[in-house]
Amino acid sequence: MSAEYICKKNHFYLPDDLIYLDGNSLGPMPLKALEYMPSVMQNQWGEKLIGGWNDAGWYDQPIRVGDRIARLVGADTGYIVTGETLSIKVYQALAAALDINSDRRVILSDNGNFPTDLYIAEGLIKTLDKGHQLACPNPEEVEDSIDDSVAVLMLTEVDYKTSRRHDMKRLTEKAREHGVITIWDLAHSAGAIPIDLQGCDIDFAIGCTYKYLNGGPGSPAFIYVAKRHSNIATPALSGWMGHQAPFSFEQSYRAHEGTSRMRVGTPPVLALSVLEAALDVFDGVDMHTLYQRSRVLSELFIKEVMGSCPSLILASPEKSELRGSHVSFYFEHAFSAIQALIDLGVVGDFRAPNVMRFGITPLYLEEADISLAAQKIASVVNQGLWKKQIYQKKGAVT
Repeated sequence: MSAEYICKKNHFYLPDDLIYLDGNSLGPMPLKALEYMPSVMQNQWGEKLIGGWNDAGWYDQPIRVGDRIARLVGADTGYIVTGETLSIKVYQALAAALDINSDRRVILSDNGNFPTDLYIAEGLIKTLDKGHQLACPNPEEVEDSIDDSVAVLMLTEVDYKTSRRHDMKRLTEKAREHGVITIWDLAHSAGAIPIDLQGCDIDFAIGCTYKYLNGGPGSPAFIYVAKRHSNIATPALSGWMGHQAPFSFEQSYRAHEGTSRMRVGTPPVLALSVLEAALDVFDGVDMHTLYQRSRVLSELFIKEVMGSCPSLILASPEKSELRGSHVSFYFEHAFSAIQALIDLGVVGDFRAPNVMRFGITPLYLEEADISLAAQKIASVVNQGLWKKQIYQKKGAVT
C-alpha cells in the first residue's frame, strides 16, 4: 500500500491552515460521521422512535461496532463489546481478572501508566478489602517483577507521555509462564499501531475510541475478553444489558454467554453511530503499512525539531520501533509553548509537568505538515514567543 493511498486527509473535517498534531488525544471529525448523523437522527430516532432498537439494529450495535474494531487490534469477531467509558472497562477487566486468580494478591502495573488505570485499581482494592496490593515499578523493571505472586499484569502498551512501547508479546509470554492474567490498555495503540491480541494470547484488553479511532469526544470504550474466559469471566458490573435475557426482567442476574456479559447499561446509540461511521476511514487500511508511515513521519519530525531546537530534550525513545505514534519533548515551559504554538496554527498538547506531545497520524498528515510544524515549533521556542503573558493562563483542561 502506498503512502499516498494511506493519507486520507480529505476524509476529515479539518480547519484550513491548521496542522493537527493532537489526534493522540482527540481525533478530528471524519466527514462520514458528519454526513451520517443527520440520517441517524431523522430516519432512525425520528421516524422509528423506540422501534429503532430492532429495526435500526441499536440493540446489537455494541457487538457490531466491536467486530469492526476487532480487525484493527488482531481479534476474532465476537470477542469485543463497546459501551461505557474506558474507566468502566478497566474496572470490569480488572475485577474479572482478580476473580480468576483469586488466590493471589498483587496487581502489577508501572509508574508510567495512565493515572485512571491506577486510580481504578486503588478503588477496587479498597472495595474488595482482601489485602490486594498495587505494584508500580519503573516501566523497564516490569519484566523482572513478574513472578508467581502476581495475580494480574495491567499495562498500557504505549506510554501516554513518552510514547514508550511495551513489548506486549514478550511480557505476556512471561506472564503466562507464571500463571499471571494479562490486561492491556490500548488507548494509545488502537488505530495507530499493529496489535495482535490473539497472537499474543492476551486475556483482557480495553481501549478508548476518541483518539486514533476518531470516534468523537467521550466516544464509547471497548473491552476484549479472550475466548477461554468469555463464558466464565465475572461481570462485576452486572447491568441489565449483560443479562442472559434482559427483557425477561428477572429479579436475579444471569450472565449472558460470551463477551456480551460485559455489556452494562443501555448503549449510547448516537455516540456509537458516530463511531460506526468514523471507522469507515479505516476500510482498506493495513495497520502495518500505516505504522510504517507513522515511523517515517516521526523520524522526520524528530530530526527537524531536534536540529533546530537545542533546548528541547527528546522524551520518546530514539528507536522508532520502541515508540507508539506520538512524539514527546521535555521543555521547562512546555505549557506556554504549546499555547503559543496553537496560536500559530499547530495543535499539539501538554502533559504535566514539562512535556510537549505531538500525535503523528498518517491518515491526515504528510511530510509538508511535519516540516512546517517543526519550523513553527522552532519559532516558538527559539524566539521566546511562549513568554507572552497570554500563554501562561491555564484553563480547566490542559
